Amino acid sequence: MKKTLSLVILLFTLIQARAQQTPGKFTLEINYLLALPEGYAADTAKKWPLVLFLHGSGESGNDLNKVKVHGLPKLVEAGKKFPFIVVSPQSGGNGWDPEQLFGMLRDIAGKYRVDQDRVYLTGLSMGGFGTWALAAKHPGAFAAIAPICGGGQPDAAWKLRYTPVWCFHGAKDNVVPLSASENMITALKPLNPEVKFTVYPEAGHDSWTETYNNDSLYTWLLSHSRHRFKAITLSEKQLASHTGRYVNGKDTVQISLANGVLQANTGRHTLPLKPATETKFFWSENEPMDVEFGKDGFTLRTNDVQRFRKIK
Repeated sequence: MKKTLSLVILLFTLIQARAQQTPGKFTLEINYLLALPEGYAADTAKKWPLVLFLHGSGESGNDLNKVKVHGLPKLVEAGKKFPFIVVSPQSGGNGWDPEQLFGMLRDIAGKYRVDQDRVYLTGLSMGGFGTWALAAKHPGAFAAIAPICGGGQPDAAWKLRYTPVWCFHGAKDNVVPLSASENMITALKPLNPEVKFTVYPEAGHDSWTETYNNDSLYTWLLSHSRHRFKAITLSEKQLASHTGRYVNGKDTVQISLANGVLQANTGRHTLPLKPATETKFFWSENEPMDVEFGKDGFTLRTNDVQRFRKIK
């Protein structure tokens, strides 16, 4: 009887413990300024380009008026009309979080008519660092970027090999050294030779005023659309030159040719490879991921870089 009673008490205790769980919800809020272009309301079918602006550390906090001090929101406040949507979020004080910003962009794209192929990114100082970081984290999201007096991780610059970049910095910047931008450009240029880098010889940390006051920046941004691979036609002989068995540690990939299509087989998955050039292949037009063949193997670039050696 005591054992039965003890079991009943134990079960009742467990049920009570479970019943004490209550649902909760954590909501992350990002405050931002949004400016719609003239004509947005008139044409309800048209989708518009969007420029995301990231401010510097001095404008962080919970007062959105501080965001209007520099850059695009300052120009909008002064009455300048832009032919695109301007989104200017405010950092709470801990810098820019790429995933939070990307989530905000997705939310805005669901509320407004955004041309997803023409989303651009720019920022100054802390926002320049945020521009490099966000673009490297989501390289397929932006048609072009313009980081100003910022910096980033040079070892991640390769992720922007398909992203048009125009970088700006003041030669006399004593807050963020010129080398912070130089290091990014040096790392990126071999893979993205058309990257642009403007250095203002007499400018200090404020290299953004001259940059944002120059309409050539916006003309340049709007001239780009999000990168998409385009397949070309290669001969059977050209395709066959890449067939064989490739290894990377314990990973093995068999490259074969079937019905005029190069295929990569890992043993569990088969992926058709489409030629962008004679040596570079892709599998998704919208994603900046590729396989590049060389003399002794191939390089696979996805979220990281892997090199496979040809063994036969």
